Amino acid sequence: MQHAAQILAEFGVPHEAQVVSAHRMPDDMFRYAEQAAARGLKAIIAGAGGAAHLPGMLAAKTVVPVLGVPVPSKHLQGVDSLHSIVQMPKGIPVATFAIGAAGAANAALFAVALLANEDPALREKLLAYRTRQTEAARAMTLPGVAG
Repeated sequence: MQHAAQILAEFGVPHEAQVVSAHRMPDDMFRYAEQAAARGLKAIIAGAGGAAHLPGMLAAKTVVPVLGVPVPSKHLQGVDSLHSIVQMPKGIPVATFAIGAAGAANAALFAVALLANEDPALREKLLAYRTRQTEAARAMTLPGVAG
């Protein structure tokens, strides 16, 4: 989840990082979700491995958008987590991202895009980031290869 925090910091988006477990600290998790909107949170990025109940349980207790990131697990490399997060029942959505670092970074970029709808300065930062991504991809072209 450090990749999500790094992206949010790069964009200057205030954020918090907390460890909350659906199974080991359910009361804390419910309290966190129930207070999220009143505390002004605009999105929750929740990483979870194994049974991966955290994103869905948070989504069940708040209307703040939940962005789920499957964490790679020891035995199933995160496929179990992906299946757990993506299979939410109708009516309780969780936006689900790729397993691991790419998913964490993309969840943060998605959160930035959500916030940028209401923040022109943040939108400009996001556009500049995308331009840098395009330039980096173009720079990967091999010499002598027409692209």
